[in-house]
Amino acid sequence: MSRKKTEKEYVIREGREQDLPLLVEFLVKLALHVSGGEPKDLRESEHKRLLKALSSSLKDEDKHLVVADSSEAGLVGMGYVYVWSTQGIWAQTEPVEFRSGMIDDVWVEPEFRHRGIFKALLRDLVAFAESHNVSELILEYSATNKEAEAAWTKLGFRPTGIRAAAFTSNVKQALAKQQ
Repeated sequence: MSRKKTEKEYVIREGREQDLPLLVEFLVKLALHVSGGEPKDLRESEHKRLLKALSSSLKDEDKHLVVADSSEAGLVGMGYVYVWSTQGIWAQTEPVEFRSGMIDDVWVEPEFRHRGIFKALLRDLVAFAESHNVSELILEYSATNKEAEAAWTKLGFRPTGIRAAAFTSNVKQALAKQQ
């Protein structure tokens, strides 16, 4: 029988510069989880790029990076949201600012799942979005990631479109064949 953890065994807090190397590792784990790929070493240039991107989120008032810090194991999860504004131009007689929040890169270490950490991270991200007058939350997850689909669907997220991806070389080849 597994013991249910209480919220007092972890804290959700803002990410710090010293957290970033481990958060890069979380991003790698997330990518491998989504792709189902074998673990690989991250190129140094990609590691630096991810560190720089995460570091910039610590200084931008429209970005919020949070971590789950466990009293028993240190950092066990992360979540990230950023806010952007657009001017609503469709059928508007006056300019209207529309603020959206993009939830990105939510990760909880597998052995710490089902302890309320995901929901705690998300509560913090939603509170940040609300404090920035965000009216819509957006996220992406892989169509093959059934675990993510189930979690986000339970929270009210519904697909609103299809995002397709292709390698540039494949598109170029297909275009050449159609000439």
